[in-house]
Amino acid sequence: MRAILLVALAGAAGAVSRYVVGLWALRQWGPHFAFGTLLVNILGCLLLGFVLELEMRTTMVPGHVRLFVAVGFLGAFTTFSTFGFETIKFLQNGTPHLALLNVAANLGLGLLAVWLGWGVARAVTGTV
Repeated sequence: MRAILLVALAGAAGAVSRYVVGLWALRQWGPHFAFGTLLVNILGCLLLGFVLELEMRTTMVPGHVRLFVAVGFLGAFTTFSTFGFETIKFLQNGTPHLALLNVAANLGLGLLAVWLGWGVARAVTGTV
């Protein structure tokens, strides 16, 4: 029961954070591209790479913290379903170049962010 409450609480925080980041991105860059979704996906990838690598290499991340961050917070924070919807909307709106850019940016920058998070965790722990 404690695990379910941790995930629920973290999920609420992740969902609110996603909403706030989306609003911020909209104010910064406007509505012409899915910048909010892209930013949330990159940040989520970075945090997930960092937390899971730390958990694997150290005792710095207890199981309940991984559950809170990786499953709860990041599960609600990242936005794959929104990414898919926005990509299809770009195609339906006759802007396939934006659909392709959205896919390439989320995939490429997301993978880069996981790798960077992983590298930071390894640097913090002194493992190579």
